[in-house]
Order: sequence, then structure tokens, then C-alpha cells
Amino acid sequence: MAGLLTTAHLGSAAQAVEAALSQASSERLVSRLWAKDHTLWKPDPTEIANRLGWLTVTQPSALGAEGAIRELTDLRDEVRGEGYRDVVLLGMGGSSLGPEVLRLTFGSARGYPRLWVLDTTVPSAVRAATKAINPARTLFLVASKSGGTIEVMSLFAHFESLVQKAKGNRGGAQFIAITDPGTSLIDLAQQKGFRKVFHNPPDIGGRYSVLSYFGLVPAALIGVDVPRLLGRAEAMSAACRQEQPLTQNPGVYLGTIFGTLLRQGRDKVTVIASPGIGSFGLWAEQLLAESTGKEGTGLIPVAEEPLVAPSAYGDDRVFVYLRLRGDANAALDKQAKALVKAGHPLVELALQDRYDLGAEFFRWEFATAVAGHVIGIHPFDQPNVQESKNNTGRILKEVQATGRLPAVTTVNPRAALSRLMDQCEPGTYVGILAYMQPSRQADRALRRLRHLLVTRTHVATTAGYGPRYLHSTGQVHKGGPPKGLFLQLIETPKADIPIPGQSYTFGTLAQAQAIGDLQSLLSRQRPVIQVRLGARPLVTLRALGAPSSSRPRTPRRAIPRGVRKTVSGRRRPR
Repeated sequence: MAGLLTTAHLGSAAQAVEAALSQASSERLVSRLWAKDHTLWKPDPTEIANRLGWLTVTQPSALGAEGAIRELTDLRDEVRGEGYRDVVLLGMGGSSLGPEVLRLTFGSARGYPRLWVLDTTVPSAVRAATKAINPARTLFLVASKSGGTIEVMSLFAHFESLVQKAKGNRGGAQFIAITDPGTSLIDLAQQKGFRKVFHNPPDIGGRYSVLSYFGLVPAALIGVDVPRLLGRAEAMSAACRQEQPLTQNPGVYLGTIFGTLLRQGRDKVTVIASPGIGSFGLWAEQLLAESTGKEGTGLIPVAEEPLVAPSAYGDDRVFVYLRLRGDANAALDKQAKALVKAGHPLVELALQDRYDLGAEFFRWEFATAVAGHVIGIHPFDQPNVQESKNNTGRILKEVQATGRLPAVTTVNPRAALSRLMDQCEPGTYVGILAYMQPSRQADRALRRLRHLLVTRTHVATTAGYGPRYLHSTGQVHKGGPPKGLFLQLIETPKADIPIPGQSYTFGTLAQAQAIGDLQSLLSRQRPVIQVRLGARPLVTLRALGAPSSSRPRTPRRAIPRGVRKTVSGRRRPR
């Protein structure tokens, strides 16, 4: 099976990886992992023993059972037969990123509804999704592991109100819940008369849930061949049981490479993917960031970064090239060869077709668990994610009490970029946090800005839309290595949208989330600058990425021991 092939060009790191594999063999890593031995990571089983259901989710005793497949098939045929034109998934993080990759990779089969993945509270994005659909001919997936995610519940309130007002609506029958057993969402679904509730296995964490109902329900509704996808995943699962040699165990090999190279300073996992599977990094970055970004260490995932000359990259990178057979790979093949020639470690993963994504989902989950063992961290919790959520809740209460959001110092866009570039040093990375409507135009403008930063400063760049990234890379921003420099880009809503049943609006919620995360970053002494994009956000963003918008890089200088730059650019004692 082509999807199992791994080609690694490790250069000087090869010997260290071999030693780590030998140690993994002596520790019986494979058998212990499959036995769900929590001591591989920590002596305490908390949030480990009850988070390993992803290991067996593809097997006949789990969701791969004929009954579950038949349930998905029946739902798919019913929805198609009833003439639904659109399916809108309301979710965040693990509930949305896997479906988004499946949507972008497979699209909708002929005769099947379009899938929209809405994982934002930015009013312009909510409005765009609202205008794109006919509420009476749309099915809504309300996806939340906890059952009470504030973004998901706010979006549900909005769309339920629209459905109720739409002529010819079917009420609660237009909604499906995907959640863990016993959550408040199940009670809501019963109260509102939802069409169906999918109870996901509770021992599967959000970022490991793409091969569970959270990923498979939306996949089935757009005509993806779910048994085929699961079959590829199960083939990878079987390969990940390989004990000897461990170079033939795809998950152990990749995870050991990640963990070993991190110890050598190469902690920026840069994903390169063929165009047909180019969105894979959106899912992988949450998996790596939330799983490993804690205790002051972790892998920094770099997804969808523009390609530049190998000489522009620092020595803190490891590249992973997911190559889809038959795709437009000429430029990527050339880049991969140039990277290897320049001495950068590169791992190539060969996919025979798009359904090998099922195999890659499992490989990367297994590899992440292995990398956590090698690094010495617990890969199944997310201790810092709650910080921003708590800050958001506190700010919303403050808004309700005072009628206004907390004041935040913002910086002129060009001055902000210049200040940010001044702080770039070897080993750091720039995280762009964009609270704006996701779009192809915004994607292009962000890529242009990232290209400028990489070529001028030679540091890695990441980019995420807010508040999506709070449920994805937000963990590594705060709990990972203190190497991030953050640029918050804020779109001011031209027209706000009320949230039914709440005293605040979507615009207020999005602003509270941005401020809450800013406060969380600052409390951990992470350099962060907030920029308002003004009345024409895309124009401002494009100007930031223009070569003339920043002066040439001055030579890098180390920050003297004992001081740290603050958001204002001044220095103060630690």
C-alpha cells in the first residue's frame, strides 16, 4: 500500500533517531501503547487512560461496525432524498478542522449537499454563511464534545432563529447533534426535537476525533466513501502494530523523528502537501500543537507556509512532504530535493489517492503519541486552552456590567510589523492571529505577509483565524516553548449580529475572545501586538505583506539575559 511508504532524509540526525528507536524497542513502546499503558507518558493516568479510544476507533467493535456504517449510509440517503442543498457544521477545533480538511479535499459528490464549516464568531463570516444558504433547505450539524462550547451554542442560537422564521422550515428536524454521552447538548436536542443525536465515544479527545462521528457524519453527508476511508485508516493501524524493525512502523518512525529532532533544536514541523491534499496541515497543526505544546516545550507546526529558497530557512526545521500520486507535484518535488541537498531533514509520505488521508490521520495520531513519550510530556490534555476561555467569560461579564470592552493598546500596522521583525531571532517564530472573515483573498494576503517575514527574517511563521486557533494552536502559544512573537490582526465589524438569548453580540464575543487571548499571552510574557485593520481590512493586510511596507532587516541581536521585550517594545527586567 503506497500510503504506508516513508522515506526519511535525516542527514546528521539519522544516528540519534536510530538510537531513539533502539530505546523504544527496549522499552516495549509498541506493545505498551496498544495496551494503553499510561506510564509511557506519566505515572498518573488522569486524562490518559480515558483518552485512548482513537487507537481502536477504526476496528469492527467501534465505529467501523456494520451498524454504524449503515446508520451513516441511511442518514446520507435520507438527507439527499429530502432535497437539502447545504449542510452547515457548527463546531470548533477538533469538531471542525477534520471536517474542513475532508471538505476541501473531497468536495461534495454529484447530487450531494454542499458542506460549510463555520468555526468563527467574526460577524462578517457568520453573515457570509447566512447569506449563502436557504435556511429552510439546510441541515445543521451542532458538534461539540463538551456540549457547551460558547461559539457553537451562539451559532446554534443564530441559525435556529433563522430556521424558525423561514417559510417551509422543518424545525428541529433540520438539526443533528454530535457530542459525548451525558452532555447538555443531548438535553437541548431532546428539547428542540433534533433529527438525530450521535453519541461519540467519550474516550476520544477532540483533536483525535476525525475518524469518529465528528469527522464521519459530515463526510458521509457529502458523499465521501466512509468504509473506504476507514479501511485505509485500519491498514495504517495494523502497520502501527509492527514491533520489529521499528523503521517499518509508520507511526513510531515518524513520532520518533519528531521527538528526536526537537531535542536537537528542530522543533518547527513544516508540512508541505500536494495541492489536492493541501489543507491537511490545518488538522495536523492542532494535533501537534495541543498535544505537545506544554511544560515549556513542544512541536511548533507550520502549515500552508509559502515556499522559499532553502537558504531562507533556519536550522530549527524538519520538513514533512505529503506527496499525492498523480498530483501537480513538480514544484514541490523540486523543493524537496533542494531542501535535502541543503541539509534540512525531510520525511516524504507517499499517498496513492485522496482516501489515503484516512491512513495519514491515524499515522499522525499515533506519531504524536510516540513523540509525546520521546519528549517527556503528556499528549492528551490541553492545560492552557482554558485560560483564554476563562478570560473571555470574565470580559463578557465586564461588558454586561459596564457596557464596554476593556481598553487595549493598538499599534499602527506598519510600525507593528517593523517592531515584530526587530524581535525576530534564530529559533523564534511569528504567529499571525487574524480575527477576520476567512476567505481566499485573506488567505492570499496572509501568505504574502508570511513570505515577506520568512525571506526577511528567516524565522518560521504560522497563521490562524480567530477564534479558531484558540481551539487549535493556542495551547502551544502559551504552554509551549517561549519562542513565539504574536501579531493579532483585528477586523472591526461594519455591522454586528445579535446572539438570540444573550445580551452581547457576535462582534462583542469575537472582540472579547481576542482580548482574552491577548491577556493570556501577556500574562505569560509572550510578546504580542494588536493591530486594528480599519475600514478596509483586506487592503490593510495586503499592504502589510508588500515588500515596501517594511524596511530591510537589521542584523539580529540577542536580547540580553535578564530582560524581555514587552508589547510596547520597551525593555524591562524579568
